[in-house]
Amino acid sequence: MTAARAAGRMDARTFARVLGRLRRAAPSWTPTALAVVAAERDPFRVLIGCLLSLRTKDDTTAAASARLFALADTPETLLHLTPRRIERAIFPVGFYRTKARVLRRVAKDLITRFDGRVPADLDALLSLHGVGRKTANLVVTMGFGLPGICVDTHVHRISNRLGFIRTRNPEDTEWALRAKLARRHWIGLNDLLVAFGQNVCQPVSPRCSSCPATADCRRIGVVRSR
Repeated sequence: MTAARAAGRMDARTFARVLGRLRRAAPSWTPTALAVVAAERDPFRVLIGCLLSLRTKDDTTAAASARLFALADTPETLLHLTPRRIERAIFPVGFYRTKARVLRRVAKDLITRFDGRVPADLDALLSLHGVGRKTANLVVTMGFGLPGICVDTHVHRISNRLGFIRTRNPEDTEWALRAKLARRHWIGLNDLLVAFGQNVCQPVSPRCSSCPATADCRRIGVVRSR
């Protein structure tokens, strides 16, 4: 890589080309847990699955989601479960006791404030207990198929590593991507980059030798690779 290329920033056209390469490679990767949950096209499942996924490994999230949805897959049935039963179903996700209480409160809010339906509006989602921008944007995109940009650690790291943006935290990354990236790329961005980050572009020692983006990647911050 030349010094000029390393110092330069990736433009929007190049980033879009990289995303196209990643989409073509994605079928060979292990899918994310939330992609499996979202396959049902149910915003409630996406919402609950995302809340379970916070600070939890993907395989743990997938198993916990399956156990919980076998017991309850609507706000009404979830609210009928005791906190202890929810805890047993979702263990060992991170903070499972706290999450059990959060899930019941979210279910109650959906019933009392939204007639048992998950709202598609970002601000309405953010008004739910325990729902931050990452979760809200994921529900909007994966649950409803509407434009939004969900930024987690993978999206933040990879967007900066590629050299497309230069930001300090996920919230800044969301706004930078909203400003620079064409809306047609927003909906699937999170799941694509999360799968890419889990399978290829890991935080430490990414698999650059087999990466479909290697020709254009600025490799910002990469010290060691495979």
